[in-house]
Amino acid sequence: MKLGLQLGYWMAQPPRNAGELVAAAEDAGFDAVFAAESWGSDAFGPLTWWGSSTQRVRLGTSVVQMSARTPAATAMHALTLDHLSGGRAILGLGVSGPQVVEGWYGQPFAKPLQRTREYVGIIRRILEREAPVINDGPNYPLPYLGPGATGLGKPLKPIVHPLRADLPIWLGAEGPKNVALTAEIADGWLAIYYAPRLANMYNDWLDEGFARAGARRSREDFEIAASCQVVITDDPAAELERMRWVMSLYIGGMGAPEQNFHAQVYRRMGYEREVDEIGRLFMAGKKAEAAAVVPDEMILDTSIIGDEEHVRKQFEVWSAAGVTMMLVTAADAAQLRRLAPLVDM
Repeated sequence: MKLGLQLGYWMAQPPRNAGELVAAAEDAGFDAVFAAESWGSDAFGPLTWWGSSTQRVRLGTSVVQMSARTPAATAMHALTLDHLSGGRAILGLGVSGPQVVEGWYGQPFAKPLQRTREYVGIIRRILEREAPVINDGPNYPLPYLGPGATGLGKPLKPIVHPLRADLPIWLGAEGPKNVALTAEIADGWLAIYYAPRLANMYNDWLDEGFARAGARRSREDFEIAASCQVVITDDPAAELERMRWVMSLYIGGMGAPEQNFHAQVYRRMGYEREVDEIGRLFMAGKKAEAAAVVPDEMILDTSIIGDEEHVRKQFEVWSAAGVTMMLVTAADAAQLRRLAPLVDM
């Protein structure tokens, strides 16, 4: 199993020690470094900036939001980063949610599975550079011939020859249909809130995709990168208390009450009552009460908290469940150096 460093997205200000973390990750043997985006910082800029001082680690987006860019623009970003890094780019894509897609990007959220299939297909054809790209799909027509078109649009292929036609594309997916689609058309799955005890359920979803005609990969060459809060500590109780607040935010506030994908993930784990209560309290402005509802088990299903021996054993559990990369965060370089020896990389 591999380790990946998740830098995430910026909060009010850029992080001060990201460059130090990236350097430490490479020195410690991490396989990859990832950057994310939400509605502030983008993902490609930090990877280009901090990744320029690295030689080995792969540089991945986890994730870039499809509604933020046309498929052609995303392909341009990816092929540029791949050239600059000497073939180390991983393109991680996700649909985000309706609040961000429609509220921030001003794009329709409808039919996310259809849009994902079409989006990835266009990027594949751009990277292959075998012919000018034409797409007659309903979401990203190329050339554009709709209202307001001049009729002068011309099918094109990239001026730059992509370094790799098979640049890996991973998808962030949470629901069964999206995970199955990921197994069918992508090279890897960026799994958020992965719970090893539900591995059989995830495997059923993945196997549905692998079994489809024309599936790109098989289980043997498909990567599963699971985001996981991993904390080495002799005081798990204090860390659990901190994470209660974070989890209540994502379950109760990161998405509309009627369509919150994070909340749906925990409902599938069997926490329907807790999810409903967290959502009700959070929306009422009772954030402390919402955090108090989160039980320890709900956190520990998708996180690893404990001393080094506990973390080592849990890494083995996650690996046995099918995870090929643990995508972790770290407050400082010292944490990264402590984590690396605990994984059989």
